[in-house]
Amino acid sequence: MGKAVEITRLDQSAADLRREAVKCRDSQVVRRLIAIAMVLEGACREEAATRAGMDRQTLRDWIHRYNDQGVPGLTSRSGGGPARALTDAQMAELKEIVLKGPDPDVDKVVRWRCVDLREKIAGLWSISLHERTIGKLLRRLELTRLQPRPFHPKKDTEAQEAFKKTLSRWQTPPYPRPRLAR
Repeated sequence: MGKAVEITRLDQSAADLRREAVKCRDSQVVRRLIAIAMVLEGACREEAATRAGMDRQTLRDWIHRYNDQGVPGLTSRSGGGPARALTDAQMAELKEIVLKGPDPDVDKVVRWRCVDLREKIAGLWSISLHERTIGKLLRRLELTRLQPRPFHPKKDTEAQEAFKKTLSRWQTPPYPRPRLAR
């Protein structure tokens, strides 16, 4: 069996660590402080770890962190997650692209879909993203992936209005419809 881990940081006594545990709001740190205080009072590592609700090896790791960093070293660290796929400058450029809309001649589409934006991003910055990730990027830019139906570039609004006026004449029949007998 290996050598027992020693607590080399002796600037605080077991009573000091217990007082620190009373002040602390993080329950994980409180458990670690109490376990280290029990080891300082002479309890074996196995017993201190069991009473604090952890494994003996875990207590050893926390003692190493306490020796190196003191009480602030007993807080849990977060990994931060993966790095973002696009930089802030690329995100701003993507927002401009989406707000401007596609050029039908160049992009071969009349409105942006996530699939189309994925291809555009791959062509501009050589970054391969999933279609769902594109939707998440749009939400982060406070945009929606749902867009209104596009207008044809050669539409004639006057012809549409003239059609609407003639259509209303035929919407209601000039005579009452006969009722069918049951």
